[in-house]
Amino acid sequence: MDHLETLRCFIAVADAGGFAAAARRLGVSATAVTRAIAALEARLSVLLFQRSTRTVRLTEAGERFLADCRPLLTDLQEAEQAARGAQADPQGLLAITAPHMFGMRHVAPIVQDFLHAQPRVQVRTLFVNRLVHLLEEGMDVAVRIAHLPDSGLTAVQVGTLRRLVVASPAYLAQHGEPRHPADLVAHRAIGFSFDNNSVSPWKFKDGVVGQPHFSWVSNSNEVDIAAAESGLGLTRCLAYQAAQGVRAGRLRVVLAAHEPPPVPVHIVYPAGRRAPAKVRAFVEFARERLSAEPVLQGRGLTRKA
Repeated sequence: MDHLETLRCFIAVADAGGFAAAARRLGVSATAVTRAIAALEARLSVLLFQRSTRTVRLTEAGERFLADCRPLLTDLQEAEQAARGAQADPQGLLAITAPHMFGMRHVAPIVQDFLHAQPRVQVRTLFVNRLVHLLEEGMDVAVRIAHLPDSGLTAVQVGTLRRLVVASPAYLAQHGEPRHPADLVAHRAIGFSFDNNSVSPWKFKDGVVGQPHFSWVSNSNEVDIAAAESGLGLTRCLAYQAAQGVRAGRLRVVLAAHEPPPVPVHIVYPAGRRAPAKVRAFVEFARERLSAEPVLQGRGLTRKA
């Protein structure tokens, strides 16, 4: 077995989680696969798999080697297809992650339309309010609402989101509208906290801080918006979270003149131009849709007549 086929065996074992399953997938004997992996480990002088009677798992060195090998073999496969006059079609399982509320409102509809357009692709979504490590958690694409640190990921910016303070018209009629962040000390608010324990003061433009009285702290943006719509107080949120309530007249934006800079929204994925066809197809599909979303372009917060 040549070195290229050995690398294909390595990836098959990693994906299948076992030598016998990899052998069936490749159409070779389990003995051939076992020998190929042993030869590769000897060549590299490193253990790539932890073996037991029940499981075969990648070692830390194996995980790094897999991350390096996979895009190289993808490049080779696509080059071979191009040489034969074929174009790689999007196919296979595509794993996508996004913040929970943004995923439900904006990513899920895009996935539905993408699957209609690409029937050979299957999608797994993970919508959670935490940082998902793409390689460690087996994700292909992520939507990130944040200023991104330097990393090896490719990032495509699709817009920005305003950071708003909103309240119901009924609350503002009863308690008055704050004109400056300093006025917040006289107001009730619903705060957001990842750990559902503590909430930080609200920061505004030029580092100005406002400190309302938090009568309710939750770890759910949906809960905060609903509480604000019911008249319990002010809440702080990203524009997409309040857009429906503002357009319907259930919420009003306050302190707009003091808003901090908007937060960028990116689609991120590993491998850049070497990404599989399914990833490139979805990124382009989602880029077009999200770039046309008014709330991501600073619009879409006008009450409908």
